Amino acid sequence: MKNPIHLSKEKLIEKLWAADPNIKKILSSSDSIENARRCVFDYLISLERKYYDLSQNQASKKMHVIEINNSKRCIRVLKTIINPENESLTKFSALETLWKISRKKCDLNSISKGFLCEFIYLIFGINGHAFRYLDVPEYVGKKENRQAALVRSRKLDHYSSEMTESMSRYANGLDPSIIKKREVLKKDILRHFGATEKDWENYHWHLEHVICDASTVSKLVKLDKDELEGLRLAEKNKIPFQITPHYLALFNKNGKIDADRAIRAQVLPSTNYSKNVVESRKKKLDMDFMGEKSTSPIDCITRRYPQIVILKPFESCPQICVYCQRNWEIKSIHEAKITKNKIIEALEWLRTHKTVKEVLVTGGDPLTLPNDYLEWLFSELSKLTHVERIRIGTRVLVTVPQRIDRGFLNILKKYHQLGKREICIVTHFEHSSEMCPEALKAIKDIRELGISIYNQQVFTYYNSRKYETCLLRKTLKLCGIDPYYSFNTKGKAETIDFRVPIPRIEQERKEEARLLPGIVRSDEPVFNVPKLGKSHLRSWQNHSVIMVLADGRRVYRFYPWESKILLTDTYNYTDVSIYEYLMRLYNDGEDLEDYRSIWYYF
Repeated sequence: MKNPIHLSKEKLIEKLWAADPNIKKILSSSDSIENARRCVFDYLISLERKYYDLSQNQASKKMHVIEINNSKRCIRVLKTIINPENESLTKFSALETLWKISRKKCDLNSISKGFLCEFIYLIFGINGHAFRYLDVPEYVGKKENRQAALVRSRKLDHYSSEMTESMSRYANGLDPSIIKKREVLKKDILRHFGATEKDWENYHWHLEHVICDASTVSKLVKLDKDELEGLRLAEKNKIPFQITPHYLALFNKNGKIDADRAIRAQVLPSTNYSKNVVESRKKKLDMDFMGEKSTSPIDCITRRYPQIVILKPFESCPQICVYCQRNWEIKSIHEAKITKNKIIEALEWLRTHKTVKEVLVTGGDPLTLPNDYLEWLFSELSKLTHVERIRIGTRVLVTVPQRIDRGFLNILKKYHQLGKREICIVTHFEHSSEMCPEALKAIKDIRELGISIYNQQVFTYYNSRKYETCLLRKTLKLCGIDPYYSFNTKGKAETIDFRVPIPRIEQERKEEARLLPGIVRSDEPVFNVPKLGKSHLRSWQNHSVIMVLADGRRVYRFYPWESKILLTDTYNYTDVSIYEYLMRLYNDGEDLEDYRSIWYYF
């Protein structure tokens, strides 16, 4: 099917009914929505029966088994969408909207192109017309011999070459030309603060000179109009933002380019972000999107799983990520407090909960704290004989790698005791452009102690282009970091610029990450369900599409990790519109043919 995304609504409706004239006939001839529902459901069951009863149906035999499988899934999704229970849950009926369209009684201003595209693809899918590009490879059907192997090898060469060519589009911070440019900006930063190379190597200097004002940023790097306006609004409305001198040195000095767009987006609050934060405050919305307050049995502790807890000793970071899920509690580095008394109480709670085997020390970023405090904290945690692992959640490898000094390395060495207690580090690289020589040195120093480092990436618009995250995985693994989780961005209004539809992270895993060696694609794509914990996105049993809204957004129902053990609550989530995401990619110069199968990930 030719991509219909640029057609008018009228043309999209024509294509919708051309996808299956039977559905139009059923809808337009039904005198009520309930009659339409019953007839559409019967029609879908008849299609489904055809696909399952292959011995009796010659037409279905002509379809490839891949198409048949996709058709079954599309039928299941469409049956779920027209279920009255899901209409009640979402307070919207896609079926009623389609019924009105078929009878020319629908105000086209009330529906989006995204809504129409969703059902065009879905209806093409139920009829086995989704994958026009799935040609039968030339090696299929050949005898199992060397010739077939050579043909197959050529196909694999094609995949690998395509991946390599695509990844060459994106910046790698270890590229000599990028390192050279960053050295120039680094010298400008040092001159601005009247500092020396020795100061640059001292993490205390970076923390003392965290940049929290638009004036300093704009003096050192060229900002575009939206960046300046976003920073102005953030300052006016007291929305915290801060950037370490090290991270600012990763910018392109002369203005935003593709090589630093992901870097800038993480720390420069956009106009859209700042306006949405202000609006959320006016509405007095609960900014705790993850529901951490209801999973905190005591201050500074979060518990969502049986054997691991989160311990939060500090409420700030060397710099603040715009999309942070904890932005409701993260404070400016100059306002944050060390909660030692509360940590003592939390440690006492841990002593009485021997079922806990692992402690994730995070925050904020715990490595913002000085070594003497960390020495005390790790000493106390090591006294808890039931704790087998201390996991450190930190982003200093990205934001201020100079923090990995000899004093901290000695603490790691002292408390990492194989066979008794493991210490490991989980960090947060978002893009291959964030890697740099200073980060590589810090990683090397940690790895030489025998300590593992893992990465948790948030899958955002700024690292979601084809093979972009593959380059990050490849870069991390070569530098000594194991990919661990890829988090789907979630629903806070202020983070809309970062959010990506669930089908894109599923597509990335299946069509791009899958081409990497297994030891490189070791991360698991997950959706972090508020209050309940991570749900694996590669497992369709853990979630289902229950509705497509008028604006083209899908509504998903998530079944938490306990659902096979306990009759627990489910969680409904309204996703980003696939259509809007694709249009954004298109406006940024992407070839939408590279993403054509996205509609068939559910």
